Amino acid sequence: MNNEPTRRTNFSPILISGLATLGVAVSGALLTEIGPWYQGLLQPAFKPPDAWFGPVWTLIFILTATAGAMAWKRAPNRTSRCWLICLFALNAGLNLLWSLLFFKLHRPDWALIEVGFLWLSIAALMWTMKSYSSRASVLLLPYWLWVSYASAINYVTVQLNGPFSTAY
Repeated sequence: MNNEPTRRTNFSPILISGLATLGVAVSGALLTEIGPWYQGLLQPAFKPPDAWFGPVWTLIFILTATAGAMAWKRAPNRTSRCWLICLFALNAGLNLLWSLLFFKLHRPDWALIEVGFLWLSIAALMWTMKSYSSRASVLLLPYWLWVSYASAINYVTVQLNGPFSTAY
């Protein structure tokens, strides 16, 4: 009798990645208030219409979930998979923190500082995943580019509207 475990298809990475991504997406949507405060901000001329953000983020989240599942399956050992989970968790937290700072606390200036850490967390994910799956790493490129673009929007929004206060 062979004592080695049988190799079978494991859908756990796909399910976990999908559910975690859905949780971040829903939480981010709940934190995003496009109300009077936001509507009253002067916006940069290069900011796309608000209606574009939902579809773009949906695509980014689909690509991120796919990349996470791909990298998980190709990670060589448990330590590598744990490292990926930690990086994805950090990234998710930073993603949500940006929405909290910008939309709930009305502090685009604080969000501008925080977005640098978000950007670095995406770069760290891409770098880490590249050694397991270059394809998974490339799937995060639109996310990294979008956050780069959003950082520019955030920067100009701060320039046009600052200074901000804690009164909201």
